[in-house]
Amino acid sequence: MTPFTKNLIIFLVINFAALGIGGFLMGEGPSSDYYQTVNKAPWTPPGWVFGAAWTTIMICFSIYMAYWTDSENDNTVLALFAVQFILNVGWNPLFFNFHMILPALIVIIALTILVGFFLFNNWSLLGTKSLLIAPYFIWLCIATSLNWYILVNN
Repeated sequence: MTPFTKNLIIFLVINFAALGIGGFLMGEGPSSDYYQTVNKAPWTPPGWVFGAAWTTIMICFSIYMAYWTDSENDNTVLALFAVQFILNVGWNPLFFNFHMILPALIVIIALTILVGFFLFNNWSLLGTKSLLIAPYFIWLCIATSLNWYILVNN
């Protein structure tokens, strides 16, 4: 097994575990009474889009991380990945369980900045492979706007 393939499998497992943990921590999440009654942005996608988007994002992100660690295998890569993991998973309980919309917004902004760093800072190293992280960055921009709208309009 090549180092790339090994890294890809590891990142797929970790990233999908993050989705599972985040899903567990958000409890009823989008189907909760709280979320059903908040004033949501008119551009909020239908529920099924979230599952499809996150599945695509985590596959692309895993491939990206496998390329990055294959090219630049140091502790900084893993530390940034760990911070991303914590921010990604941590947003769910803040927003859905504790209804802490402002702290959730701060977390998702930090996550968006970090993913933007992955995208733009590593372009010289990974070139067009960096586009694999573009869906994550775009989705976070949308999610940040949704979080912001709920903060401002509720």
